[in-house]
Amino acid sequence: MPLHFAASRIGNDAILARMFVRRMPGRAANDNGRAIGDLMADPQVLRETLLHFARYGMGAAAVARREAVIAFDADNDAEGRRWLAICRQLDRRMARGLESRVSARLG
Repeated sequence: MPLHFAASRIGNDAILARMFVRRMPGRAANDNGRAIGDLMADPQVLRETLLHFARYGMGAAAVARREAVIAFDADNDAEGRRWLAICRQLDRRMARGLESRVSARLG
């Protein structure tokens, strides 16, 4: 005589339903809440950021910050702002720290 399994119809409260169903996260872990329009505001900066990330990977924000510091120390504000924008796309917190350091120059 064959045995057949009949699952409970209670829904998500059933033990087997909880065991076999994956819960989807409410937000992605890396989602920082920025609208896509903020990321796409300047297509040239976005392109440079993506190329920079492709070259340096997960350390790209730190490299961009270092390049911005070098540029600001050499009194090249335009280049420093460009690197700061790239750093901001990759890591806003790191960019805010650098902005507070060079705020008099960015004024």
